[in-house]
Amino acid sequence: MSQPDDAGVYKVSDDLALIQTVDFFTPIVDDPYAFGQIAVANALSDVYAMGGVPRTAMNIVCFPLKKMDLSILRRILAGGLDKLKEAGVVLVGGHSVEDNELKYGLSVTGLVHPDRILIKRNLTTGARLILTKPLGTGIVNTAIKADLASPQVTEMVIALMSELNRKAADVINNFSVCACTDITGFGLAGHMAEMVVGSGHGIRIDSGELPIIEEALDYAAMGLIPAGAYKNREFRSQVVKISPLVDRAVADILFDPQTSGGLLICVDSSQADQLLNTLHEKGLNSARMIGEVTDGPEAIFVE
Repeated sequence: MSQPDDAGVYKVSDDLALIQTVDFFTPIVDDPYAFGQIAVANALSDVYAMGGVPRTAMNIVCFPLKKMDLSILRRILAGGLDKLKEAGVVLVGGHSVEDNELKYGLSVTGLVHPDRILIKRNLTTGARLILTKPLGTGIVNTAIKADLASPQVTEMVIALMSELNRKAADVINNFSVCACTDITGFGLAGHMAEMVVGSGHGIRIDSGELPIIEEALDYAAMGLIPAGAYKNREFRSQVVKISPLVDRAVADILFDPQTSGGLLICVDSSQADQLLNTLHEKGLNSARMIGEVTDGPEAIFVE
């Protein structure tokens, strides 16, 4: 691969390539077991976004041994191991260090046929864009930290972040998908910008079709916007063009940093409806067709 993407790819033979990625972060929820689940789902996502199947993983742990009881780490690792088992991934080892701040994640290896590798910038004019998970996890997590989210909302967003992108990845293998990425820390707008810059294409987004966590709209209207969203907006301000008619809360959610977000799939227009219907049949009911690829300029137009 000549350009950066969601993960690194090494071609082993004409019919086999390795996908390698690493991801770890500090806790975003209080429950250690849930944190382990979310961290694993997030780390595996890059392999799914590249069209591959994750096979093995190694734990990465930074733990403040003098500040926290080891029972917390055991719960984190238990949550991670259960999520790996769900994904059919084998844990083959790992490494831990004592640190002042807790961090957990994985190094992941996946497999893919070289002809089936999905990259970000392989856009084609007229192709449709489908997003598989709703947006707004960063804003909801901000509300949780401020003790403004109900237990029901907290449980819902934990389940959303813990959900593997495995089902979506299985579905897209049967369709003419030309490009794909997963939505994480740069937010939807930031990751779309990575797709268009250098591609010779642009993207048009229908803001009314965006899948959004309902409570996130309320929290955004209250001003509960994470700092990362402002950084994302500033960094991509020259690429992302938002109509003044778009609601301010929706505009903020476009830049909201996601944790273990969904896949953004670019699929041939002739197969877009069938792909979306199949995702719904597989239980991914939040999946939406949100826009299309245009023949330049290299920008994102949100209407």
